[in-house]
Amino acid sequence: MSANQPPPPYGPPHSPYPMTQPPGVPAGMAPLATSGQRFVARLLDTLILGVIWTLALAATGALQSAMDDPNDPDIGKTAISAVITFIVYFGYEGAMLAHDGQTLGKKAARIRVAVLADGDIPRGKGWSRAAVYALPGIAQPILLGTLFWLLDSLWQLWDKPFRQCLHDKVAKTVVVEAR
Repeated sequence: MSANQPPPPYGPPHSPYPMTQPPGVPAGMAPLATSGQRFVARLLDTLILGVIWTLALAATGALQSAMDDPNDPDIGKTAISAVITFIVYFGYEGAMLAHDGQTLGKKAARIRVAVLADGDIPRGKGWSRAAVYALPGIAQPILLGTLFWLLDSLWQLWDKPFRQCLHDKVAKTVVVEAR
């Protein structure tokens, strides 16, 4: 080696991402999103869900019914509102994930959904993922939807090595940093 030549590189070829990925993640895939990033994204998307829920309650008359007599809300109108809300939310989440892997919350948190096998945008898998996440919400009035959401969302905290929620496992996706 002459004095004018740089020293040879050490270690494996360099990737734009650190080499701390779990085994099985395709080479070059962005790092997995942190639980904190995922929480922020889901919190923002839940605000969108709240807007949809409020509009559905108003459209069905359930909101007015509850304001007129808070002790006797119209359960039928509330149930219809729940069905409308979660079908609309399924459409929002499915379309956004199929398009570019990001809901508005994920865009703000700078994360995206990726297919585990190759890191691509989920396309059709985005719809599967959205269905497993959103549609159980229809059972919200009897608490089953709430219990499922809680278990589904917390699953990432003990899942190894990909930190997947149940909706990720069904769709074979992971959540990664968006660059």
